[in-house]
Amino acid sequence: MRQNKGKELEFFNTLGEDQEYNVFTDEANAKIINTIIRLLKPSRHSPLVDLGCGSGIFTQLLASLGYECIGVDLSHTLLKRGKDQCPQLNFIQADVESLPFADNSIETIVLSCLVHHLPDPSQCIKELHRVLKPNGRFVAFDPNRLNPFMYLYRDRSSPFYSSKGVTENERPVLAKHLCNIFKKTGLTCLSTYVNGLSFRYVASAKGLLPIYNVIDKYAFMLPWMAPFRAFVFSSGSKVTDSV
Repeated sequence: MRQNKGKELEFFNTLGEDQEYNVFTDEANAKIINTIIRLLKPSRHSPLVDLGCGSGIFTQLLASLGYECIGVDLSHTLLKRGKDQCPQLNFIQADVESLPFADNSIETIVLSCLVHHLPDPSQCIKELHRVLKPNGRFVAFDPNRLNPFMYLYRDRSSPFYSSKGVTENERPVLAKHLCNIFKKTGLTCLSTYVNGLSFRYVASAKGLLPIYNVIDKYAFMLPWMAPFRAFVFSSGSKVTDSV
């Protein structure tokens, strides 16, 4: 199944007319950035590309720490918000399945809550492999399907699934399955599970959000509960002898 790009564009362009799509709390955004930096180990001497940047929330936070960032997204409305907020940053409208970068040209890439929007991420990951330099590094973060809340609320097979606030393309990821796709494409892959990424808002069930945020922060703290945490960060590098 391929991503319905028309539906994706329609959803995020409409969304971008009203808001910047900053769904996490400031504390959670900081935790995401710290995890990205820890796993990616980006250099301040070469560009870092943020794929699926939206209005550039994470692009701007990384740039504020001294990294040279390029934001890439499909939605021109969200990108305009990013450009209005930070005109000094480089934002590019492009499809992640056909990136506007030369082969072996990018050292570090972030996929910002992007992969779960792709019913089949293989083409995006092939493009990631193509543009990464040898030994270039990536990190992707997405909702984890093994987390009971993410499954029950956001997976189409759940009897409690809510389609409000998401597109038909979205589905939480299975970390092992996703890592296998990265590996088959010539990339190494490690899964890191993160909890405590509190939401600022959700499109529905708003009255339950404070309860969810507390449970997510404390219920999955024990190491043996790690695979069930709400978000998984997939990270790795381009294998130098891959074809």
